[in-house]
This record gives sequence, structure tokens and C-alpha cells, in this order.
Amino acid sequence: MTLWIAIAAVAAGSFLVKAAGPALLGERELPPWSVGVIALLAPALLAALVVAEVLGRRWAEVDWTVPVALAAVVVARLLRVPLLLAVLIGVVTAAALRALTG
Repeated sequence: MTLWIAIAAVAAGSFLVKAAGPALLGERELPPWSVGVIALLAPALLAALVVAEVLGRRWAEVDWTVPVALAAVVVARLLRVPLLLAVLIGVVTAAALRALTG
């Protein structure tokens, strides 16, 4: 039951934070610098979530194939490979490394 209370509280908090911007700003335009910051918040949060999921609570337990596969995805994206194909490259890289190392 406590989990559902926490989920409801997070949902309500999220709604309030999202509603606060339009309620407080009304029809005013945001400054140009803040638009850039807001645009970078989602990728930064996603990167933090990926790092937290990959590394976990104890870095000693990290499966070394996952960071290598993520690096393969990053390299593929830097080479302008489509996202779905880049993810597939990461999956294949991790699978191959795990197969080779047992």
C-alpha cells in the first residue's frame, strides 16, 4: 500500500511542477538562455538514469560488457547511424563479448 501512496505522491508532484510554469508565466515568453537549459534537461536526466542503471549501487558488480556496448552505441551514433541500428549494434556487441568471455 505504501508503494501506491508514493506513486500517487510522485504523480501529483509531477503534475504540480508541470502546471506551475504556465500558471506563473502566463503569456510571457521565456528568456532565450532558459530555453536552451530546458532543452538540455531531458537528455541530462536520461544520461543520469542510464549511468545509474548501468553502474548500480556498487561499481564492483558492474558487468563490463554493458559499458563497452554503450560505447559502441555512442560511436555508432557519432557516425550518424540511425538510432535503432545503433541500439542493435550495442546489443550485438554485448552478446558477442559475453559469448567470447563465457
